[in-house]
Amino acid sequence: MITLLKSAKIIDASSPFHQQTKDILISDGIIKKIANSIPNKKEYQLVKKENLHVSCGWFDTSVSFGEPGYEERETIKKGLQVAAKSGFTAVAVNANSNPVIDNKSAVEFLINKANGFATKLYPIPSLTQGSKGIEMAELYDMQQSGAIAFGDYKKPIENDNLMKVSLLYAQNFDGLILSFPKNNAIAGAGIAHEGINSTKLGLKGSPALAEHIQIARDLFLLEYTGGKLHIPTISSAKSVELIKDAKKKGLQVTCSVTSHHLVLTDNELHEFDSNFKTNPPLRTNSDTKALQKGVNSGVIDIITSDHNPMDIEHKKVEFSEAKDGVIGLETAFGAVNSVLELEKFIEKITSNPRRIFGIETTSISEGKTADISLFNPDEKYTFTKGYILSTSKNSPFINKKLIGKVYGVFANNQLILNS
Repeated sequence: MITLLKSAKIIDASSPFHQQTKDILISDGIIKKIANSIPNKKEYQLVKKENLHVSCGWFDTSVSFGEPGYEERETIKKGLQVAAKSGFTAVAVNANSNPVIDNKSAVEFLINKANGFATKLYPIPSLTQGSKGIEMAELYDMQQSGAIAFGDYKKPIENDNLMKVSLLYAQNFDGLILSFPKNNAIAGAGIAHEGINSTKLGLKGSPALAEHIQIARDLFLLEYTGGKLHIPTISSAKSVELIKDAKKKGLQVTCSVTSHHLVLTDNELHEFDSNFKTNPPLRTNSDTKALQKGVNSGVIDIITSDHNPMDIEHKKVEFSEAKDGVIGLETAFGAVNSVLELEKFIEKITSNPRRIFGIETTSISEGKTADISLFNPDEKYTFTKGYILSTSKNSPFINKKLIGKVYGVFANNQLILNS
C-alpha cells in the first residue's frame, strides 16, 4: 500500500523539513519521498485534510486499560484503537489490572495482546509484588520481557528502604523507577485539594504538602543512591520548584504532568461532578499556571493524558464514593493546545518521553519508518459526549471548548483516521 499525505505542515525539529508544508509519500511503511508536490497516482491512498499538520508519533507515558480483569472499563483492543484515533502511535500501559502486571508472563501477555495494532504498547509493570509496596517484583526479568519502567500506579512506596533498594538495584540494568508523589499519612482520606474550595464544599482536603513531602523524600534517596527516577503526574507549584532544584544538582530525575492539571482547577468541583475527581486532585489556578511555566521552562519533561477509564458504576455515584480517574486520550491535544505553544506540546509528547523511557526516536525524513500523528491545531470546537471514543465516558472535558483536532495516525504501516 502506498499512501500520499498532501500539503502537510511538518512539525519536527529533527527533520530538515521542519515548519515546511510538503507532500509525503509512504510506501510499505517507509517515507520514500518528501517534496513540494508529488503527483497523485490512482493506486495511492490519499490523505488530504484541511490545515493538515504532522509530527512524529505521539507517545503517552501513562495509560490504563482495564484488561485483564476490568474489561468493562476498556479492553486493550479498544484502548489501542482510541489511542490511534487520538493521535498516539505509542502508549505506556500501567499495571493497575486484575491481576496486577507484576511478572514476566503478565508483561508478555500485554505485549502479545497488542501485536498488530497501529499503536504500540509498552508495559510499565508494578515495582512491587501485587503493587502492595512490600516486596520488590522481579524487575530484571520483566525488563527482559519488554518492560520499559517500573512503578506502582497511583500508589506511593511508603517504605523508604524499599525505594532506596529499588533505585540501587535498577542501576544494574539501567532501569527507570517511577514513584507516585503522595504521602498517604498526610493526605489521609482527602478527596479534593485542601483549600478554600474544599472548605466551602465540605469535602475532605488533601494538602499539596502530601505531594511535596514524598517528592522531597524521593529526591533525597535519589541523591544518595544515584540511578534514574521519574515522578509521574505532579500537580503543584512547589513540586515544580523541588524538581527544578534537583535537576540543578545534576540528579537524574524527570517528571510528567497531566493534560487536565494543565488546564483545570478545583473551581470545577462546585457541581460535585465525579468526572473531576482525580489523583492527585485538581489544585488552584496558581498551581496550574506554575505547571504551565514548568512545561515551558523544561522542568516538566512530559505531558500525559493519564487516561484511566472508569465504568459508570464507579463514577455516577456520590462524589465521596466515586473512584478517581479520568479518560484523557481523546482530549489531551485539544486541551493542552489551548494553553501551550504547539511545538512545546509536540516536544513533551514525542522526543522527550521516548528519550526518558528508552524508546528509539523517530524523524519525518526520507528513508525513515513512518510513525506520524496527523492533526489540525487551529480548529475550535466544543467537546461533547459524541466525541468520546472510549468505552468509559468519565471525561472532565465534556462541554468544554477545545482547540485542535486529531485526524489520526500513520504507524506500523497502517493509516488510522477518525471518521
